[in-house]
Amino acid sequence: MPAQTLHFPSPRHLSQLYAGREENLVQAERALGVKLITREAWLKVEGPAEAVAKTEELFNFLNEARTQGMAIRTPDFIRIAEAFARGEGAQLRQLIAEPLVIATNRKSIVPKTLGQKLYLQSMLKHPVVFGIGPAGTGKTYLAMAAAVSALLKNEVQRLILTRPAVEAGEALGFLPGDLREKILPYLRPLYDALHDMLDPEDVARLTEKGVIEIAPLAYMRGRTLANAFIILDEAQNTTPEQMMMFLTRLGEESRMVVTGDITQIDLPRSKQSGLLEVRHILAHVPGIDFHTFSGADVVRHPLVAQIIAAYERYKDPIGTDGDKR
Repeated sequence: MPAQTLHFPSPRHLSQLYAGREENLVQAERALGVKLITREAWLKVEGPAEAVAKTEELFNFLNEARTQGMAIRTPDFIRIAEAFARGEGAQLRQLIAEPLVIATNRKSIVPKTLGQKLYLQSMLKHPVVFGIGPAGTGKTYLAMAAAVSALLKNEVQRLILTRPAVEAGEALGFLPGDLREKILPYLRPLYDALHDMLDPEDVARLTEKGVIEIAPLAYMRGRTLANAFIILDEAQNTTPEQMMMFLTRLGEESRMVVTGDITQIDLPRSKQSGLLEVRHILAHVPGIDFHTFSGADVVRHPLVAQIIAAYERYKDPIGTDGDKR
């Protein structure tokens, strides 16, 4: 049986290529049809010649990604191993060959994980992208970066940022203050990201001119949004009717990104989340892409990923194999 031994600078270096989890190597063995043996700083690959070659390509790719400064997490490793098994290595090598930096006025934003890079590339290629996953994965922040970059490059004429004000039941009239004061608490995260990328005076000027619009989802009804980059945040709190309403606002030369966390639905129990439903409806529509993050994609404090994992275990104590976790 053909075999190939791959050598790396150190055991830690090799471990980082498969996110430091032995079970990831087991999944790679299943996907690629090989046997993997690791000792110290080397990895021995045994199996059919074609499978061994694909596995060598996989680890060379992961090694190059690591040298570019990207962290390789479990979802990245599994996704990439399965792609190489399907013979899609060439497309992934192109991913690494093209460095991706999003430039804004205040900073340049570089994806921290392969998952983030795939998400950013998806936003550059598809008119409509869904970014689904827990807090801290960068799904809203990267969408905002892509939107600001498109505006600065004159690829779009305006930014429209929206989220459902579900805490107020979309009925903002009873709240004190003018419209801006009513909606600010619900849209604060979008403002925070915006001020991280543009100077405050530019945000104020562009908002006053209508180039940047930040408004509750209820204010999108009846409009056609052309030449715009539109972001719907907290989309798990839309109803199916609101989701359809929002998606059908898409006008010519416009792009949409929908972000949400399906574990944080604040709708009344009697109402279904539009974000849960939409994947079943639009999964196979050309031009629409779904990118799913997991707790392992979290790039905040390391404890955040552990907190998310602990909550997932608490909510679903029975594993997929029927055993208690």
